[in-house]
Amino acid sequence: MDYASIFLARTSSVSFTLPRKRWRIAFTIIITCRTLSRKQRNQYVLINMPTTSFLSFNGTHHQSFSHLVKEKRAEDLHQLGGASGLITKLKSDSNNGISSDNEEIRARKEAFGSNTYPKKKPKGFFVHVWDALSDPFLLILVVCAVFSLGFGIKEHGIKNGWYDGVSIFLAVFLVTIVSAVSNYKQSKRFDKLASECDNIRVAVVRDGRRQEISIFELVVGDVVLLNIGDQVPADGVFIEGHSLQVDESSMTGETHPVDISEKDPFLSSGVKVVDGYASMLVTAVGTDTEWGEMMGTITRENNEETPLQERLQGLTTNIGKIGVTVAVLVFAVLTIRYFTGSTKDENGVQEFDKHHVSASNIISGLVNIFQQAVTIIVVAIPEGLPLAVTLTLAFSMKRMMKDNALVRNLSACETMGSVTAICTDKTGTLTLNRMTVTEFWVGKGVVSTEGVAESVDARVISLLCQGVGLNTTGSVYQNNSLSVPEISGSPTEKALLHWAVSSLGMDTGSLKRSCKVVHVEAFNSEKKRSGVLLMENRKLVAHWKGAAEMILARSTGYYSNDGSVYNMDVDQKSHFERIIKDMAASSLRCIAFACKNIEEVAHTDEEGEAAKIEDEGLILLGLVGLKDPCRPEVKTALEACKSAGVTVKMVTGDNIYTARAIAKECGIISDNNEMEVVVEGQEFRNYSPEKQLEIADKIRVMARSSPFDKLLLVQCLKKKGHVVAVTGDGTNDAPALKEADVGLSMGIQGTEVAKESSDIIILDDNFSTVVTVMSWGRCVYNNIQKFIQFQLTVNVAALVINFISAVTSGKMPLTTVQLLWVNLIMDTMGALALATDRPTKELLKKRPVGRTEPLITRVMWRNLLSQALFQVAVLLVFQFKGQQMFGVSEKVNNTIIFNTFVFSQVFNEFNSRKLEKKNVFEDILRNKMFLAIIAVTILLQVLMVEVLKRFAGTQMLNWEQWGICVGVAAITWPLGWLIKFIPVSEKRFHEMLPRWRS
Repeated sequence: MDYASIFLARTSSVSFTLPRKRWRIAFTIIITCRTLSRKQRNQYVLINMPTTSFLSFNGTHHQSFSHLVKEKRAEDLHQLGGASGLITKLKSDSNNGISSDNEEIRARKEAFGSNTYPKKKPKGFFVHVWDALSDPFLLILVVCAVFSLGFGIKEHGIKNGWYDGVSIFLAVFLVTIVSAVSNYKQSKRFDKLASECDNIRVAVVRDGRRQEISIFELVVGDVVLLNIGDQVPADGVFIEGHSLQVDESSMTGETHPVDISEKDPFLSSGVKVVDGYASMLVTAVGTDTEWGEMMGTITRENNEETPLQERLQGLTTNIGKIGVTVAVLVFAVLTIRYFTGSTKDENGVQEFDKHHVSASNIISGLVNIFQQAVTIIVVAIPEGLPLAVTLTLAFSMKRMMKDNALVRNLSACETMGSVTAICTDKTGTLTLNRMTVTEFWVGKGVVSTEGVAESVDARVISLLCQGVGLNTTGSVYQNNSLSVPEISGSPTEKALLHWAVSSLGMDTGSLKRSCKVVHVEAFNSEKKRSGVLLMENRKLVAHWKGAAEMILARSTGYYSNDGSVYNMDVDQKSHFERIIKDMAASSLRCIAFACKNIEEVAHTDEEGEAAKIEDEGLILLGLVGLKDPCRPEVKTALEACKSAGVTVKMVTGDNIYTARAIAKECGIISDNNEMEVVVEGQEFRNYSPEKQLEIADKIRVMARSSPFDKLLLVQCLKKKGHVVAVTGDGTNDAPALKEADVGLSMGIQGTEVAKESSDIIILDDNFSTVVTVMSWGRCVYNNIQKFIQFQLTVNVAALVINFISAVTSGKMPLTTVQLLWVNLIMDTMGALALATDRPTKELLKKRPVGRTEPLITRVMWRNLLSQALFQVAVLLVFQFKGQQMFGVSEKVNNTIIFNTFVFSQVFNEFNSRKLEKKNVFEDILRNKMFLAIIAVTILLQVLMVEVLKRFAGTQMLNWEQWGICVGVAAITWPLGWLIKFIPVSEKRFHEMLPRWRS
């Protein structure tokens, strides 16, 4: 026997790890080559070595698998041996899945592709530059700059004539670039946040262990576990499962649920699971799926305007009309004054001399006048408003992500600031979602959760193990008898499985070997229970678990701890009801287990499975109480909601006693308050529509609610004028999440259907995060109001100063370049400074902003008009009396006016930080962006005056003149402080009118 044969004989029964497998292959090839070379010295044997990977798929091309599901090729699947044959072909395993070894995952990606799809490139930087240049008024200024450059060179020569035209070019370029950079950065930020929404977590089996991976890491051959609410992450075929139904409306448009089974096993990527559960073998990923092909053609661009942006667009249009009107008047006045010889140049020479008229001089003069008029329009139109909204939304979205909130819908950021009512779940949102079994009852007596085996009959324990271990969507993985079990599933399932393993001594492996699952009825929020039909020793046993009072209502007997079965009369049932009520009053979730021996299966479906598991005449096995403590921070969060004028309503599936106990513990309700109503879903549902509307405001807790009850409550609250936010995690919560003004899904326990129906995903399932989102919503609105106040102050001052100066003197104190510089400060830099403030505690002490409340409040009008009038008065005095007051030339005087005007805006930015509070410096060190913008603005202004004189049309100032500019501008601080002492009524005008008694 040669070396190769010896090696193969010795190693044929050994289980190899992947590195040893590769070593074995290499060793075998070397030994074989040496043997062949000794036996056949003059012959050569060509051996084709694999060049890509150790993992071979027998030459099968991946296209044969990709078309399997896409075209639903049942014949091809049958030829491959069905799902089991396909599993073998793809070197997978229905129970253990594939290996999690990185080399194998890489090999499968190389062979079949990755579960990603190419995305169209987002807008590039130069596209944003072009968009910024598309402003018609900026284009007009560019044309004016061309004329100015041409006439300037003609009149003054190329050495001195290019300054005015090039200065305007540079100013327009600066405004364009700054705007483009800002928009480009925000679009990149939106794209990054949007990609987070696509990163779905998928439950798979690898190396026999259930684990969650990113949808992008899924490969062909993976075994995926599907439950209600999941999105099918790739194309695949059904392996095993029960009652699986999917919604294929995203692919076919048909809303009717489709049954998936061995008879119809094809599962397409992108469809949603609406009932049942199953395992699936992945056969195609990425662009090999129809969903991937479709998603690859979609460009995700955030072009939809939010409600606030739409309102601001109307404000911008109205202000723009005023600006155009003023510009037309200025153009008309300056033109008349020009042709009447009333205007003079810098040297005091009359610009228009009717005795020495030339076409070029007239055109040059008119172009300069037109240029100034267009600049007024550019300054007047508040183009920074949309930018401010984009900035504050992008900034808040980024910060909210750090605060465990992922925004899917931009408008939700704004709407959360107006929310007046929040309908919240209990489990995981108000509580920690850390379930533990603290009470266990068998028969009439309570049993210690630690010593169950010693005090309860073995047969009862065996039935309980079946009810817990096989009637579940969770799983227990234990590598060997000495290793710690790994338990996965929902918090309730994990708690029950952990209790069964540790206290009942449950062995899931032996359970699955001794019992065969015949049929399953999965849990849903309407039935409040789940059932499983088992075959044990050729006998059928039905197991049910769920809401204790519902299982109890269907029970006609009960087991005692010695294994005896007793009939359940009225007294016994009342005794169990008291036990359930006492558990609920202690904030425990009560779960009941019951079973029934089935003589025969009465009804079967087309595939021979039981169509319905009997749920009447059950024998009660036991009652289990699970404790889920309230989150320690939830009381503070609920108090913040109350002080913010927001009502919190707990909507839960728990019974009314548990719900009331948790609500008291959290602080949602207090003792003996008639205005705080606790109802059951069915009771509310049965009210008349008028009664529902009447009581909706008073409801604080709705127990035993169905998804329809939650939807009905949301509709009633909206009819009464509330802005409603709803939290939800289940598939059946989708209608309420969509109906609400803001839908908030849970990131940990939430299904993919719930997440897709929501506007914001709460990543930590914590109610305090909901309150944080609400404070960010108010912050967005508040930041926009700050910017509006700041920008309108500049608009009013600039328009009035230029109009009065043009009418009275025929000259505007601010040049085109200076006005463009003011526009840059006002629009882009002002937005960066004021739109990036963080939420403050004061925001949650105000009442919510109503749907129809004005964007510009009376407080804002008081602040901006006072500042604008001050600036107009001071600068007009400088315009008409400045030369005499300061003893300077006209050019120096104009520089002082320009410098004072800019520094007035710098100081007024501080005033705009607080609309109502007198201390405008509070928390100023928290906003580093604001301080940086102020510093950059001051630095650039100094450069504009002292260095870029030809560019800006300025003259150098001495220290005294600088002191005058800064000193006068600084008066805006004490003025702003004094103005805030003037009281402003929040009542509307018609509410302030006296009411005459009849």
